[in-house]
Amino acid sequence: MTVTDTIADMLTTIRNGLVLSKEFVHTPSSKLKLNILEIIKEEGYIKSYKEEEIRKGIKKIKITLSYVNGEPSIKLISRISKPGRRVYSKIKNLPSYFKGYGTTIVSTSKGIMTDKKARISNLSGEILCQIF
Repeated sequence: MTVTDTIADMLTTIRNGLVLSKEFVHTPSSKLKLNILEIIKEEGYIKSYKEEEIRKGIKKIKITLSYVNGEPSIKLISRISKPGRRVYSKIKNLPSYFKGYGTTIVSTSKGIMTDKKARISNLSGEILCQIF
């Protein structure tokens, strides 16, 4: 089966793993996913991630999920910009998720970063996803 939106597939895998209280989940690897996971890890929503090679040229990412007192660290995770409907935002209109308690991940000309770093760097771009 061909997946057209690999980021949404990864976010859904994480969401489903949290609902089932799994320790870790796997998803196919890509540079974009690794950049997004690095931000999610820095923000404290997951414990870690590691890229593993299944066979030559085929890699997957093992994502270790984070829980606090048995509750998932991620309450909500959603994809904003989709292949059929891209969502771009100017710096003035960059959304703050849950009044700054959540994180919005933005793809800018200087790479993928959080909404807070984008405001500091005075950059705008495509809104990829939001996490709380």
